[in-house]
Amino acid sequence: MNLRILSADDVRRALPMDQAVEAMKHAFAQLSGGRAEVPIRLPIDVKAHNGVTLFMPAYLADDDQMAIKIVSVYSDNPAQGLPLIHALVVVIDASTGIPRAAMDGTYLTALRTGAVSGAATDLLARPEIRTAAIFGAGAQGRTQLEAVCAVRPIEQAWVFDPDLERSLAYASEMGARLSLRVNVAASPAEAVQNADVVCTATTSAAPVFDDANLQPGVHINAVGAYTPHMQEIPVETVVRAKVVVDHLESSMAEAGDLIIPIQQGRFNQDRIYAELGDIAAGRKPGRETANEITLFKSVGVAVQDVAAAGRVLATADRLDLGVNVSL
Repeated sequence: MNLRILSADDVRRALPMDQAVEAMKHAFAQLSGGRAEVPIRLPIDVKAHNGVTLFMPAYLADDDQMAIKIVSVYSDNPAQGLPLIHALVVVIDASTGIPRAAMDGTYLTALRTGAVSGAATDLLARPEIRTAAIFGAGAQGRTQLEAVCAVRPIEQAWVFDPDLERSLAYASEMGARLSLRVNVAASPAEAVQNADVVCTATTSAAPVFDDANLQPGVHINAVGAYTPHMQEIPVETVVRAKVVVDHLESSMAEAGDLIIPIQQGRFNQDRIYAELGDIAAGRKPGRETANEITLFKSVGVAVQDVAAAGRVLATADRLDLGVNVSL
């Protein structure tokens, strides 16, 4: 049995952002259409080390693709000079059950998380948007801006992170990479007051901006809060927005941005407008008016990893990327 081993650089070379965005639309259309097998991810808390490791398998029927991701989020890592997130994706041949590849999942996670926000922005944001605000100056924040720029002609962006040095590094790197002006916001208010699209990619337990500072017609991608106790989006914003989720069952189990307003009696599941896949497949319209606030809430679903990894492996096979190992 041969196993292809792919590094983060291999993954980056094999799957550009624009292709990843289209892969996410296709994957979520399958998910919402009942053509995917996605167990709720299994978390193992490692409280002694302030971490959690998640096991995320899925199968896409239309593509006949299967994979599992093992992803760890250890909150003390950055203080030790280590990435917050580490991940590995194993692709399995759906017809035989034979493992086909093992690839870096840390960059792939950032890529597919950015890509689904790109898909949501394409389906829900106003066509004429030109400005973006990013909360969180880490790896996830980088692919959020890259994805938004892949689907809209963004001319200027703001980044806000409590760590000023991280924000400055982000602004310099992303401005050069995407050829646009990236400003370091002095406050959350400065960031959102100027933004047509807002992306939150933090590990916050409290809202990262005030609802009153949002522009009319803004689109929001909320991807950072992935447990019932985490929260990036103000309750007031959730209550007045058109809310779209990646996966209803997962959101009701994990999305603190929605669970907390429900617990407060200010929101309920029936007010969720749609899953993203329903809009991607044309079963429901996306944005319907210029002034409505649209909110895409994502907790991350394993179909994203399967779709991204499947495309990475196909390109890697064609270009002979990585290293083949006999087991």
